[in-house]
Amino acid sequence: MKQYKYISYYLLVLMAFIMSACTKMDDYKKKYEPNGPITYPGKLDSVQLFSGKNRVLLTGLFTSDPKIVKYRVYWNSKQDSVETPVTRTSGVDTAKLYIPNLPEGIMSFEIRTYDNQGHVSIPVTIAGNVYGSLYQSSLINRGIAKAELQTDGSALINWADVNADDGLLSMEIKYSDVANKQHDTLVTSVPTGLSTSLPKFKVGSVISYRTAFKPNKTAIDTFYVDYQDHSVKAEVTSIYLSNTGPFQRNSFDGRWGTLAAPWITNAAAKNKDNGTNGGYSSDAGGVINWETWGYTPVVNGIIYQPTSAALPVGTYLVSFSYYSEVQSNSTVYCVAAAGGNGLPVLANLITALGYTGMYNGANVGTTSPNATETKTFTFTLTAPQVVSIGFLGNVVGNGNPGSYFQVFNIKLYKI
Repeated sequence: MKQYKYISYYLLVLMAFIMSACTKMDDYKKKYEPNGPITYPGKLDSVQLFSGKNRVLLTGLFTSDPKIVKYRVYWNSKQDSVETPVTRTSGVDTAKLYIPNLPEGIMSFEIRTYDNQGHVSIPVTIAGNVYGSLYQSSLINRGIAKAELQTDGSALINWADVNADDGLLSMEIKYSDVANKQHDTLVTSVPTGLSTSLPKFKVGSVISYRTAFKPNKTAIDTFYVDYQDHSVKAEVTSIYLSNTGPFQRNSFDGRWGTLAAPWITNAAAKNKDNGTNGGYSSDAGGVINWETWGYTPVVNGIIYQPTSAALPVGTYLVSFSYYSEVQSNSTVYCVAAAGGNGLPVLANLITALGYTGMYNGANVGTTSPNATETKTFTFTLTAPQVVSIGFLGNVVGNGNPGSYFQVFNIKLYKI
């Protein structure tokens, strides 16, 4: 009998506790939920943020709660926001919102949905990068390793290799063909081993190109570097020079002679046959040559030809192949000088547009050491002009043996 009394007692205590709890819950609801239980609309699902240029694209899905009528996106510590209405369908609906005029940097966004009774969902937060002028200023055009005219008349562009994660998309090239038709070529980027052929390229012209970047693979905006010009190395020898090797002669005594036009040979360069010949030898099929064996020095000897027309503005490269056993007490230079009236003498060599010296390392009184090589130099024109190109020599007569050289050819490139 005692057991039943204890059970009844515990039941009474439990009922009193439940009634007390219910009373407290009712008091809480009356105080904090006077209009009934709190309702939270369904939140935006599958939220993604895509970077752009001073903007972002925010997307998401409405997969539940047909009562949602709008959503609001907050940023800048909730100081800024935008509200977008929603028209729900019976299926899954998509949110797609561009947020413009954002500062560059990492931005955090909070998204809340609302139903038609003003209830607010729990927040969804997401962060992402916004790109702008700082990112733009860090971009440079893709480098060009080589740009040269080919024998078929095309220009071949070899692009410098880049990292695969540089965000580089493409290069846009503008150029002119031989008929002066303008072309715009889009080159899709690959990181390494990329080359581009531009058919029927106009010799002497330049390409203009820009590079496109995306800061990441899903970015919504493309950034472009400003267009810049790049020269295409093209041999223009046949346009502006002639008799460039093997060399044709004018006068001839069986071995020595003078160069045929348009080459001009001054009196100091004619160190053979009592001042009749000099500057040419029939060796190797016809070469530019001075030889001072037998006490026949050359003092400010000059052989040159003016270009057939004014060279356009730009940078040029002169290249010549030769053999030299010029001794160390003598000098021979290949020179380019402004105007069509010849080359400066040795004392005024600094006034030339550009020049380079031949090898002159042979020991005095011997024919060795010697050198066979191709040498180059460049010069730049800021205004169109005729240019004189040729050779200047101060070669000591030194008995037997003396100094000796042969120039096999000379070429002119626009670079």
